[in-house]
Order: sequence, then C-alpha cells, then structure tokens
Amino acid sequence: MQKKLSFDQPLYVLAPLAGYTDLPFRSVVKKFGADLTVSEMISSNALTHGSAKTLHMLEKSDNEDPYSVQIAGAEASVIKEAVEVLNEQSGIDIIDLNCGCPVPKIVGHGSGSSLLLNLPLMGEIIRTIKDTSNKSMTSVKIRLGYEKKNHIDIAKIVEDNGADFIAVHGRTRAGKFKAEVDYDAIREIKEAIKIPVIANGDIDSFEKAQWVLEHTGADGVMIGRGAVGAPWIFHQLKSGSTEIDRVLKHAIIMEHFDKMIDFYGPRGVSMFRKHTHTYSKGYQGASVLRDKVNRIDDVAQYRDVIDTFFLENEIVAR
Repeated sequence: MQKKLSFDQPLYVLAPLAGYTDLPFRSVVKKFGADLTVSEMISSNALTHGSAKTLHMLEKSDNEDPYSVQIAGAEASVIKEAVEVLNEQSGIDIIDLNCGCPVPKIVGHGSGSSLLLNLPLMGEIIRTIKDTSNKSMTSVKIRLGYEKKNHIDIAKIVEDNGADFIAVHGRTRAGKFKAEVDYDAIREIKEAIKIPVIANGDIDSFEKAQWVLEHTGADGVMIGRGAVGAPWIFHQLKSGSTEIDRVLKHAIIMEHFDKMIDFYGPRGVSMFRKHTHTYSKGYQGASVLRDKVNRIDDVAQYRDVIDTFFLENEIVAR
C-alpha cells in the first residue's frame, strides 16, 4: 500500500545526491531518523529505454517507506512514458520532478534548472506527471530562478499544476552551490502558496536545521551534502539532541559499509573509500587511515581496518 506523507510535524528529508544517495546510504539514514528518502536523480530518457542500470537505481531498501523517485526531463511526452514505467514499479510512493539541478550536462539537455526558463513547459510537465502517475503524491524540487529570482512565480506554477508539495533550494541556478542561501525567499514562498514547503540548502547541523525551520516557517528540511559523512544528523533531529554517542557513530558507519557490500558486492569496497574519507574527518589518525584503505581491496580486511579505527579513535575536531 502506498504511503502518504504527514506534515503534522517537521519533515526530515534526505536530498538526492548523485553518487552518494544510493540504496545503502538511504537505508542507513532512514533507519537512523530520516522521514523520507529520495532516489538519485534518474533520466526520464533512460527510464523509457529500460536501462538495466537505471532500473537497478530504482531499487529501494525494505525500510524506505515512504520512498520518492526523482526524475529529470525536458519533454512532456517522454516524461509521460517514464511515469508509465514507474507506474509498473511497486514500492514507490512519490514521483519528484527535478527543476533545480545546475549541472551543465543536465541543463544543456533542457532538464533540471533549465525548466525555470520556460514556466509553461514546467507546468505542463508537472501536470503530465500528476495526471499519469498512479503514485500517492507528486512533488517538485526547484531553485529560486535561473539567473535572477522569480521564486514566487515558479512556486505558483508548481502549486497550480497539481504538485502535493515543493522542495526549495535557496539559490538561483547561477548561484550553483556557492552563493549564499536566501532563506528569506524560501519564507516568501511558504507565505505565497498553500502546499507544504521543504527548505533546502546548506543545512549542515542540528542547530542550522532548527533555525531554518523557525526562520522560513517551512514544513520540513531537506539535507544533502550536510548528511554526507554525518548521516547521524537525522538521528539528532529526531531525538532533539546535539550529542551523538561515539558508539552510535561507529554502528552507523559499519552498517553503511555492510549495506554497500550487500548491494554492490566486492566493488563496494572501492566505492566506500570516499565515505571513509568523509567519515574520518576530525578523527585522530585520519590521514593514516585514508592512506591505508586506498590500498585495500579485500572486503574482510577493509571491514576490520575501519571497524577498529572508528571504535578506538577519538574525534579531535569536526
């Protein structure tokens, strides 16, 4: 049975991040506090062509309930076909349209934040998803504009074309990931529309998440890069505590590694190196650990090394 989100309490959402928010990572943050997980962004074209790699990306963990799949595309007809493919997949509760990705290869195809340059087309695509989907909800991820802000116009198009909620990254496309996040603009969107609003952008701590919720009046926060190397941020938000026990951190890291091996097989070892590097930031002996794991390919040996390291070493700075 598909599950609908409740916005009675602030919603804590893991943002889709290419190369990071795969099934193993999502399952870990879900277990330790995230209310909603979202797939990595998936090309609508790839979906229509039945790519095996793409279908593998759709897989979810048993604990991902509810679960959202984010798609990108620039043509309503292709989007319709992609949604029909998703309609055949069980376990998906929400289809999310990406209207915010600033990456040149996505923008160059007319997808992602390019849709902010053509609001009638964006509205048509949202309506197409809403009318075609057999899932319980439709959502949209936006930025504040392309070169300049026109965030209220964008948000109203999203609402008027049937989206159930909206996630707002508080930068324009031109701002990419470095410009200052405009939380005032997110608040203005919240005041201008009736559907729930999720705030996104540079939310990297328990304290920042609390401040953003209060300042914007948003119905939840979406955390992406702030959860990489620190997925326990969702546990902090759920428990209401800034403190995270070292034993819990160790358990989360080891579970993440084991899930990577379960999902990818031995290839998960090399894929986990980037996570080991981010997890070990601030730990005594981190540089020695990074150098060591870069030369290990054996699953059991790698597991033993990180198990010992995160159990025995102290955090000296974060």
